[in-house]
Amino acid sequence: MEKSFYYAVSWLDAQQYKDQLDQEGIPYIIQSPLDLPGLEEGKLAIVFPSVPLRLYVWVRTLFFSDGKRYPDI
Repeated sequence: MEKSFYYAVSWLDAQQYKDQLDQEGIPYIIQSPLDLPGLEEGKLAIVFPSVPLRLYVWVRTLFFSDGKRYPDI
């Protein structure tokens, strides 16, 4: 999967976000600090591909902010 943007969330919140994204059928992967340099310990990154604007607005609303650009690793 091509990686475009991500949200850093706590381990405790990750399951709630996962459930909502799965219910809506939105594509994503979850990465740990081992997979994404710079991600804080105790956080997970929910990573998304490029998505249509309508879908991005839904995701942005779910997370209450804009996503962070996925670094070119």
